[in-house]
Amino acid sequence: MERIKDETSSNARMMGGNSHPTSEEGASSSPSSTFRSTLFLDNVGEVLLSFNSDGLCWELLDTPLNDRSICFGLKLNPNFATEIKFSDVYGVEFLNYGLIHGYNLPNVGKHLLARVSQDFEMYRFSVHGFQKSKTQPCLWVLSTYTFGLSDLKLCKRWIDQINTSLDIYVGRPKNVLVFVNPKSGKGNGCKTWQNVAHVFSRAKVETKVIVTKRQGHAFDVMATMANKELNSYDGFIAVGGDGFFNEILNGFLLSRHKAPLPPHPLDFARSVEGSSSDLVQNPNEAIAETSYPYEDSSPLLSQGTLGGSGLANNGTDDGPGNTDQELDFSLLNDRIRFGIIPAGSTDAIVMCTTGVRDPITSALHIVLGKKLHLDIAQVVRWKTTSVSENESCVRYAASFAGYGFYGDVITESEKYRWMGPKRYDYAGTKVFLRHRSYEAEVAYLETESEKTGPTFDKGPLLNRIRAVWHPDKSERMVCRLNCGVCNSNPVHLSTGSPHSKPNPSPEPARWQRCKGSFLSVGAAIISNRNERAPDGLVVDAHLSDGFLHLLLVRDCPRASYLWHLTQLARRGGRPLNFEFVEHHKTPVFTFTSFGNESIWNLDGEPFPAHQLSAQVLRGLVSLFASGPEV
Repeated sequence: MERIKDETSSNARMMGGNSHPTSEEGASSSPSSTFRSTLFLDNVGEVLLSFNSDGLCWELLDTPLNDRSICFGLKLNPNFATEIKFSDVYGVEFLNYGLIHGYNLPNVGKHLLARVSQDFEMYRFSVHGFQKSKTQPCLWVLSTYTFGLSDLKLCKRWIDQINTSLDIYVGRPKNVLVFVNPKSGKGNGCKTWQNVAHVFSRAKVETKVIVTKRQGHAFDVMATMANKELNSYDGFIAVGGDGFFNEILNGFLLSRHKAPLPPHPLDFARSVEGSSSDLVQNPNEAIAETSYPYEDSSPLLSQGTLGGSGLANNGTDDGPGNTDQELDFSLLNDRIRFGIIPAGSTDAIVMCTTGVRDPITSALHIVLGKKLHLDIAQVVRWKTTSVSENESCVRYAASFAGYGFYGDVITESEKYRWMGPKRYDYAGTKVFLRHRSYEAEVAYLETESEKTGPTFDKGPLLNRIRAVWHPDKSERMVCRLNCGVCNSNPVHLSTGSPHSKPNPSPEPARWQRCKGSFLSVGAAIISNRNERAPDGLVVDAHLSDGFLHLLLVRDCPRASYLWHLTQLARRGGRPLNFEFVEHHKTPVFTFTSFGNESIWNLDGEPFPAHQLSAQVLRGLVSLFASGPEV
């Protein structure tokens, strides 16, 4: 075994009154300057810590680890981090006087070299950050580096330097309102929040926590909150599932956001009393973008509630009903972000926006101030049942709106909430065995994008089978971090969202109709990846491209439908490549049921609707997320 260097000098430095800064220590303390000092890194040893504009880096000094000592042919130099960027740091804290542990050597080396592994009391500070998992790039793992030195003044100077650099990231939230659903998923909402609360405290993010006591509690808080209070928060966090986030989203939007009602065909409008004539289009006419006159250039209300939403104005004197004079709500809407810490049954929105269903990863996205625009669907119910009077009722959805099979599953699962997430499997099996179809008519706007997009061969059955089992993966453009599709200008009808821009050369679009017996009708806003559908309902759906993915599954034998569902449940499957499945990308669609019962599924919540219309609002809200990484 190589001889280990004498540690006397190291111990002397450790126990001395000062650490050993380099000659550059006296340089300017601005974040752009270089700043170096000799400190001790907990469980590693003496290091030369350097500060620069990008982050911190350190190198080992005279320690057995730096000597690359060998014992019985085994190297005792383990792998450990030597730097961290400020973009990956979410907090730094002073730990006062306490123990700094000596060299942490592994296995046999640690045992034989125990004489050099000593603990010392020093002033300490910890730098809190994260590292990306080596096996799952989307999974972010907490990392903490604790440094010690004997000079208290120098210790606080390091903390001030790091805090100054962190303050440059102006997009990071300072104050958020957190809603916790204690009954989400398996009933672990409160525990999930407790497991991530320390991330917010270390990042110095003030949190006001509301644990909901009933269904609709979060909606009521958001809907009645005064705009002055609303403006005091940098974001609103949902600790729960997709349905819980939908509740918070609707509470925020329904009393404050205004967009023209979705356009629809002429015969659809005739059955809807009080429809605005400027939203009616002849189904035989080509529809260009310029043919949509809107009430305002901005779709955001300055006062009042959304007309016809069925919600009373519960605003306070400075609340949603009477906006503060100094408050520009369009700017407020662009500044405020929403966050989701997954604690639900499927958590499809989190899976699609962060790439992983992990509470710590989502918490880090929030405190680091990540920002991602998300499409929202405006769904307008005109009739609840076939015999009910016409009454417009607006709701918003962030992930999915489904009818038939999807509506039946959510309705059936409500009976078995005590089962937790397993209720969806049980309810889905019951609904599948029932194999019920529904008579309905769907109309949608066919856009030029859909005409020129990838299509699948409708040829012989053998070709269809080959397409299912040997898919051409080059056709699948999955939405990822810094997606070029989502960052591009819209190529279809502008629907009045604040992030939509008119197409300079609008292509004509026509209403297309699909009428018949359907097992399901679905409108996917995002891909909806989850544990039951690893690729989602539509693998190439994007987060902010301004399209709905209309999925029509016509009546077919039970075995064929099972094959379709099996393809949904397997990675790399082709659930849309069947003769009885239609897939249309569109910004707008309408739906009319010919039966007596009609239940839709909006983000996991039941929504009775016999007749409805829907449109996508491109990038309407912002999330604390950055998109999945490759």
